[in-house]
Amino acid sequence: MNRILLIPRLRIHNANALSSPYTIGFPALTAWLGGVHALQRKLNADGLPQLSFSRTAVACHRIDLQTYKHAGDYLYSIVGTGNPLDKSGDRPSFIEEARCHLDVSLAIETQGIGKADEDEFLAAVNRHLPKLKWAGGDSLGYKVPQWLALAGDSELANLTRKLMPSYVLKQRRDLMAQAMAEGQDAIDALLDYLAVHYQSRTDDDGHVSWTAERKAKGWIVPIAAGFHGVSALGHAEHQRDQITPHRFAESLVTLGEFVMPHRLKRLDDLLWRSRYDADNYLYLIEQHSHNA
Repeated sequence: MNRILLIPRLRIHNANALSSPYTIGFPALTAWLGGVHALQRKLNADGLPQLSFSRTAVACHRIDLQTYKHAGDYLYSIVGTGNPLDKSGDRPSFIEEARCHLDVSLAIETQGIGKADEDEFLAAVNRHLPKLKWAGGDSLGYKVPQWLALAGDSELANLTRKLMPSYVLKQRRDLMAQAMAEGQDAIDALLDYLAVHYQSRTDDDGHVSWTAERKAKGWIVPIAAGFHGVSALGHAEHQRDQITPHRFAESLVTLGEFVMPHRLKRLDDLLWRSRYDADNYLYLIEQHSHNA
């Protein structure tokens, strides 16, 4: 039995729109799973020490990316914030950051909550949800959280109906693995699946028509899939947390596919989990899907 906490229609303002180190759009899954982990820690400290969130799905209903493109422009520009003037009356320097406003629903697989604890659990969720940041954005509100029990993949539709209309991310690491097995470099494989190839065709009357093709069908996008440690565990000078070991890391990027939830037939193709591979210094965000 899969027990799911559903947080419907969570409205978020000014979320970080970095979907990977190279692209902007839907916030990275590492940010969403980090927010879910923060919620779990607050609930653990609020009288539910046995609670754990094992996997999470994020369904995007609406996204308003803060970019602008003037008529005649070729590229989009990021809409920046209006920072206050400094003492000299000039604009202070700042790091340009992509932001977005969005509505999402979170489906969180939950363990450690019995039937008798459900009311206490939902009350604690309602206490902490409004105070949390999600992908760096502020929560403006949400609909009443729901508690679902699914008897495996046969009852998946009971969940996906509540997520519609929306798009969810499905792991497509298989595309990268196949291209790299054929001898392509990782970045070449990534770009090859994102590139749009235009071809022209001239008919007998001299009319020219254009077609656009991509290497694979579907809404394929680059996604952040975790982090790779590039140093041993240790302590850095002046680190904020003096107890937790420190490690320098770089982001991992792979491919994902946006699909509508009703197309999924397996719970493993919907939910994402975090995994630590100590031998290879990997902090992974992944699915238990057949194409992993």
